[in-house]
Amino acid sequence: MSDKSAEEATDLRVAGWKAMRAALPGVFPEEEVDLRDGRLGEELVDIGLTSVWGALWGREGLAPRDRSLVTLGILIALGAETELKTHVRIALTNGLSQDEIAEVIYHSSGYTGFPRAVAARTAAREALEG
Repeated sequence: MSDKSAEEATDLRVAGWKAMRAALPGVFPEEEVDLRDGRLGEELVDIGLTSVWGALWGREGLAPRDRSLVTLGILIALGAETELKTHVRIALTNGLSQDEIAEVIYHSSGYTGFPRAVAARTAAREALEG
């Protein structure tokens, strides 16, 4: 790895940690921790840290609140309820109200179908109750 690409990777890690800590306050310690668990696919979380949190959530083009709106819609469309639960909590941190999250689910029903909206509502309820 060249010095430049190593520096860029480090910058994305730093940006990723910053974005994750802001989205999930109190979940991660202030010092960097090893996210690997020694099991199959252990690097996936680290890849997400740099490519999703660092390269995407760390960008300045959209406010975190707006990124949450977009992310909720995408996760509903994909039927990704596990990720949706986490992002419902992140959306609250980023300033969305429970009523606004419900509106995203209602709105998505017209584009993703009623079954996806019902699954999203179930996931959101679980996230808010847990």
